[in-house]
Amino acid sequence: MKRSTIILLAVAAALLLLVFNGCGSYNNMVNKQESVSAAWGQVENVYQRRMDLIPNLVNTVKGVANFEQKTLTDVIQARASASQIKVDASNLSPEQIQKFQASQTGLSQALGRLMVVSEQYPQLRATQNFMELQSQLEGTENRIAVERQKFNEIVKDYNSYIRKFPQVLYSGTFGFAKKGYFEATTGAEKAPEVKF
Repeated sequence: MKRSTIILLAVAAALLLLVFNGCGSYNNMVNKQESVSAAWGQVENVYQRRMDLIPNLVNTVKGVANFEQKTLTDVIQARASASQIKVDASNLSPEQIQKFQASQTGLSQALGRLMVVSEQYPQLRATQNFMELQSQLEGTENRIAVERQKFNEIVKDYNSYIRKFPQVLYSGTFGFAKKGYFEATTGAEKAPEVKF
């Protein structure tokens, strides 16, 4: 009877240890997942700031006679396209992040073309409102880069945690899936060619 009691106590202790370990791992995964969601919220926040600046920029540029309408139309369409892509923080798969990033890259390119074309209009560059908006956009682009880097660091921490032992035993069972990263756009590894 003593031997069976010892075995029963050992099995009960092992089960308790497994349950406590599982609870601790689950709670840590929840905390890390919430950190990813909060970081994603901040990424969306800075992208929204950029979206909010664009109508003012477009209206300021429209005030200049003979400004290239196609460039303005491209910016407006890119903004509309980018605003259509919504990613749920609970589904930050690599595919969803890539789709979001592609729409934002299109907007960045359209804004870049707008800024290049605006260089041909000295009266526009002399406008205080345009200069302030351009400065705010530059600051927002810097914020976007910082928040994307923070997001990637938090996602790395989360992804590493759910794939380590013993969390890997629980992560799939409780639905903790790997999250996607922001990655460099295609062709970013090549330096742009400058011609004079």
